[in-house]
Amino acid sequence: MTTPPKVRRENDGRPGPVVLDELSKQIIEQLQADGRKPYAAIGKAVGLSEAAVRQRVQRLIDAGVMQIVAVTDPLTLGFPRQAMIGIKCEGDLETVADELSAIAEIDYVVLTAGSLDIMVEVVCESDHHLLEILGKIRAIPTVRATETFVYLKLHKQTYSWGTR
Repeated sequence: MTTPPKVRRENDGRPGPVVLDELSKQIIEQLQADGRKPYAAIGKAVGLSEAAVRQRVQRLIDAGVMQIVAVTDPLTLGFPRQAMIGIKCEGDLETVADELSAIAEIDYVVLTAGSLDIMVEVVCESDHHLLEILGKIRAIPTVRATETFVYLKLHKQTYSWGTR
C-alpha cells in the first residue's frame, strides 16, 4: 500500500508553492477533467488504490491546493450581468481586499500590478444590482476610482490548466 506523501511547502512551511509529487499531480489532472470521477477510477488511471487516492485528495484539500466544487453558469441561474471591476486604491491593499471579499456578490478578488490595484469579478441580477455593488465598493474609504468591464459574452472558461 502506498502512503500519501505529506504535502510540503517550500520556504520552511511559510506560505508559498506546495511541492507535489507526480502521483498527486496526476490525481489533480484527473479531477480537473472530471470532478465527479470516482476515486476507484482515478486510482486505476494513476496506479493507486481507491483508499490511497481518497487520502491524497483529502490532504490536497486540507493544504489548500485544490477545492472540489460545482461550477455553475450564472445566466441559467438568473444572473444575466457579470463584470470585472478594476479598482484604484490608497493605503493598504490587503485591507481593501478583505473588505471586498466580504461583499457576497464578489466571487473573485486579486491584487494586481499596473494602473489598477485590485480586480474583482461580480455576478449580478441586473444592471441596477451592479450599480448597488459599485456603490458598496466606492464606499470603502481608501477606494479612489473604479473601472467596470461588463461581460458581453463568455467565450471560454476552463479550469484545466493542469499542474505543470
